[in-house]
Amino acid sequence: MTRKRHWLLWLVMAFLISCVTVNIYFPAAAIQKAADQIVDEVRKTPEQKPEQKQEQKKDKTSFLERLRFAPFSPTEAHAAAVDVNVSTPAIRGLKASMASRFPQLQPLYNKGAVGETNNGLVAIRDISALSLKEKADLNRLVDQENADRQALYTEIIKANNLDMSTMGELQRLFANSWRDRSSRGWWIQLDNGQWSKK
Repeated sequence: MTRKRHWLLWLVMAFLISCVTVNIYFPAAAIQKAADQIVDEVRKTPEQKPEQKQEQKKDKTSFLERLRFAPFSPTEAHAAAVDVNVSTPAIRGLKASMASRFPQLQPLYNKGAVGETNNGLVAIRDISALSLKEKADLNRLVDQENADRQALYTEIIKANNLDMSTMGELQRLFANSWRDRSSRGWWIQLDNGQWSKK
């Protein structure tokens, strides 16, 4: 009888450990994909739209293929089926706010006045090439953009029941997307803190 209880105890412990593993899993790949889509929406241009549709079709196929061959341990099965929620009303509102602001920020990026940081925010770089009106608007635009981005990251964490301690990782993933989708000549901050023109 004690062997059965001993075996049952081990089985219960293994189950609890696997549940804990699933609960602390951070869906980095899914969040990176969601970040890429959000940045594309905020900075949308007509030539990006057809590529996005093709990429989405490819991603669906590759997801089905990955699911077909996925091992079914609790952590890996959970990871394969992760769908990051980025369509709450608050998130949609923040994306719309950033998209409407982007045409005002774009000339500032082009002139090197602002750049993308390694934590997913916008930083002021060099204001010497700006007109007086642009200089007057610069701080307001950067403050509004950073406030929206911080709110977006917080909403994504809440919408996906993630721990607030994942904020740094989420910001790093979004920083990848903002920098990767920056135009040639824009300033980006590398992971080591150095600034570079793309």
